[in-house]
Amino acid sequence: MVDAMASFDGNRLAATEASPRALPKDAEGLSVSVVGADGLAAYAEFCRSALSAPAQGATWILNWAAQVKPDLLMATLTLEGKPVFALALEIVSRGPFRVARFMGDRHANGNFAAADTQWLTGADRATVRAMFAAIAKARPDIDLIALERLLPDLDGIANPLASFDHFASPNLSLAVNLAGGFDALLLRASGKRKRKKHRSQTRKFEAVGSHRRIEARTSDEVDRLLDAFFEMKEHRFRKMGIANVFGDARTRAFFRGLFTQALAEDKPSFVLHGLEVAGKLRAVTGSSRSGKRLICEFGAIAEDDLAHSSPGDFLFFDNIQEACDTGFAVYDFSVGDEAYKRQWCDIETRHFEVLVPLTLKGRALARTLRQGARLKAFVKNSPAIWKLTKMLRRKAAGQPAPAAVEDDG
Repeated sequence: MVDAMASFDGNRLAATEASPRALPKDAEGLSVSVVGADGLAAYAEFCRSALSAPAQGATWILNWAAQVKPDLLMATLTLEGKPVFALALEIVSRGPFRVARFMGDRHANGNFAAADTQWLTGADRATVRAMFAAIAKARPDIDLIALERLLPDLDGIANPLASFDHFASPNLSLAVNLAGGFDALLLRASGKRKRKKHRSQTRKFEAVGSHRRIEARTSDEVDRLLDAFFEMKEHRFRKMGIANVFGDARTRAFFRGLFTQALAEDKPSFVLHGLEVAGKLRAVTGSSRSGKRLICEFGAIAEDDLAHSSPGDFLFFDNIQEACDTGFAVYDFSVGDEAYKRQWCDIETRHFEVLVPLTLKGRALARTLRQGARLKAFVKNSPAIWKLTKMLRRKAAGQPAPAAVEDDG
């Protein structure tokens, strides 16, 4: 960000020097630390009381660190010896650039860095800038800090990173307000038609065999549901002609560890559900719990003889009903604007992106990323162009036009 860069020293931006001068004048008692993997335990302890989005929580961060083994960085802002704000980042190569980003890449959505709720009420831009300066000094190899898909607020508390120069993420996030319970929701959302469809689906499933909704409660069940999900996604992405973001072995190990470790929690922060029909899993969702919000992090369906019966839609119906019954205020479909989400949703959230260049190279990359986001938003907000883009991707992958079945999340 331009305002964070006062002058240059070769290819480095001088204002990134992490010294006492980097802190605001009234920052008595404030300090910044930047460490590597040895800071994971302290970060996890801070998360026990801090406010954070699921992808910045301890369960996510510890599992990503353990399974992916990234080049990681933990930056912590401390006030009078107590941590109040922390960034858990991984450093990756993007061509000739080195970029620090939230752990999880595209899997990390709706991001909100771990922060003390009391500190958040008076959080100021200057102290956060001091963190960026400390990162620059500790890791001079980093060209850009890219904080993407950020929530505007969490539990009604504004994101402190919104005070920096930022721009809108290209993808919308959709959710549904669960106020009044499931019956009240259906009254607002074509409930008569949804109930009729659900009954019809039930009859179709029963004609094939018994059906049941599963929640993974053991490590074996986690493996079974994830095995089915990975297979569904592999087929789906190949058909769409795009890279499989769940295909990497380390990424798959991360999700196995994430959902398995969550089983040990009193109220698991991550949970898997599946719809089984005639002994086969036909739809799977993976969700996170964040305060009063249940977030669908991912979902998929088996494209088989029952795909036309919309097993994913059936599972969402049951998931949303349970979310209402257990007291959630919002069911969040997360990033992506799809027709099956629009059937339910009445809340639109536009995430935002903050890019902090630390070098001249980083500044050039920031401009490129900003322009790319604008182009992607233009394409996705233009129905005809977006339809053509998806058709060209399928043709490039040698796939025919899709049949008229529901899309998966």
